[in-house]
Amino acid sequence: MTDKDFAPAAFQSFATKTTPNTVASRLRALRAEMAGAGLDGFLVPRADAHRGESVPESEARLAYVTSFTGSAGIAVVGARKAGLFVDSRYTLQAPAETDSKLVTVIETAQGGVDAQIGDFVPKGGRIGFDPWLHTPGEIKELGAKLAGRATLVPGPNLVDRIWTDRPAPPVTPVEFLGHNRAGRTAKDKLAELRTTLAAEHADAVVLTLPESINWLFNMRGRDVPNVPVVLGFAIVPQKGQPTLFVHKLKITPELRHGLKGIARVADVATLMADLRQLDAADKRIWLDPGTAPLAIVSAVEGASGATLIEKRDPVLLPKSKKNDAEIGGMREAHKLDGLALAKFLHWFDAEAPRGKLTEIGIVTALEQFRREEPSCVDASFDTISGAGPNGAIVHYHVDDRSNRTLKAGEIMLLDSGAQYLSGTTDITRTLFTGKATAEQKDRFTRVLKGMMALSMQKFPRGTSGAQLDVLARQFLWQDGVTYSHGTGHGVGAFLSVHEGPIGFSTRYPTPLEPGMIISNEPGYYKAGAYGMRCENLVLVVESSVGEGKFLELETLTLAPFDLRLIDETLLSADERAWLNAYHKRVFREIGPQTKGEVKAWLREATRAI
Repeated sequence: MTDKDFAPAAFQSFATKTTPNTVASRLRALRAEMAGAGLDGFLVPRADAHRGESVPESEARLAYVTSFTGSAGIAVVGARKAGLFVDSRYTLQAPAETDSKLVTVIETAQGGVDAQIGDFVPKGGRIGFDPWLHTPGEIKELGAKLAGRATLVPGPNLVDRIWTDRPAPPVTPVEFLGHNRAGRTAKDKLAELRTTLAAEHADAVVLTLPESINWLFNMRGRDVPNVPVVLGFAIVPQKGQPTLFVHKLKITPELRHGLKGIARVADVATLMADLRQLDAADKRIWLDPGTAPLAIVSAVEGASGATLIEKRDPVLLPKSKKNDAEIGGMREAHKLDGLALAKFLHWFDAEAPRGKLTEIGIVTALEQFRREEPSCVDASFDTISGAGPNGAIVHYHVDDRSNRTLKAGEIMLLDSGAQYLSGTTDITRTLFTGKATAEQKDRFTRVLKGMMALSMQKFPRGTSGAQLDVLARQFLWQDGVTYSHGTGHGVGAFLSVHEGPIGFSTRYPTPLEPGMIISNEPGYYKAGAYGMRCENLVLVVESSVGEGKFLELETLTLAPFDLRLIDETLLSADERAWLNAYHKRVFREIGPQTKGEVKAWLREATRAI
């Protein structure tokens, strides 16, 4: 059964959606609008008002203007030249997608804004931006970096004026979770939030992140790919009923019924008017300056008598601490995913040695095995399917242009995940069917040792992911190599696969608490040759040691690691015991669901070493 025997993928498209040939005409049109507005430059971020990693087609302005389709980046279009700023994940993809004769691609820090934006306008120039697409912190940071070389000017989005065939905003059905899936009622969550508001002497909070809003009201949607959310905003007062603001076409009897007695529903077009009415004397309004659009912050600041409380979204932390129902759902999702992975890996092992599988074909096959389970409704992100040297591109995205055939004897890096109605998965496996070299075994084993070290670690309460990150890097560091990405990110329960405010990285100082779910994914990348990564999701639980004062990690992911890539001489007794126990558990929990050749393959793949 080759990769050509599977039906086309439904969750992921490989079509080349943009072309560099459109860049010249769109830059000319945008520059004409800039001239009419008296601007010397205009910022085009890859963002919408909700700061989501996935954005609707109607918000893909950066791709429209520059043809670059990555999930992060910002362009500045000057009167004569344009720059596209991307982080290290996209330094190969961006030049390949845009017109590099007209757009200069510049590598910058992930999540930051770059002072070089000022190089694309004359000294003393005016750079326009849409205040719905930038946070106050971003504009303040960029303003400081520009140091008077240019002035930032908020205004209407000029890209929308030239985008004549812009898609309509998404309008999809809304689903409300039962108690068996949510574990807590929306009323209970709102009561907890109001207690937090009272403790901070806040009269209301304005929520802009869809994941926070959907979790708070126990609802889900399909407005964007990969993340099952309804897009909208919410105002939650300390006293009184919250208001959910959504596109008017989403205001259905079903939505009103689902929120009856919980929140009123209003057209998003009325949001700004409601924000400006927060003008009672001494009214204190909570907003997250790191995620809220400048337009919303400015509206609240402009309300007479209102005081702004700038703190992190108060829903993020309680959302990250999963309750028993959410944890049970995540465990169930990983069992379903483990079964799909067992079928896929058995198929891959049979087909890969023939040297005919393509990166797209591998993604398509994995998706079909997952879709055999009816509760699998989406991918949790576009699969990273990197054959040979493409595996060394950390966030590689395969499309029709880049699709590569996996040659016999090459290493394959496959990072994927799914959205099941019960939960969200994310797993990376490094696959091989030939005979690994000594170097390949050494590197893979060091990556696996790092993953196991973090998996086995017990730690006192109050410890953050930033403190634990080094555990996963230590064996690579000992040999003078490392990896440039974080070791792990928080994961939502049938929500976003990338969830703050926790993770394993120096960027995450928040202490870990029971119920949090995080990816554990160290890697090694040899440019032009191969990439390796080992990833499981882990759940923070109370430890049996330390008299209740310590925590540890329970592994949720259930899929074997390729034993052919392991140098057993590098493993300690404890590491060997952990790996054998893990594989024994994989077979115990997944094996009964398999039969025939798949079961035989799984038994061999999980054998003790």
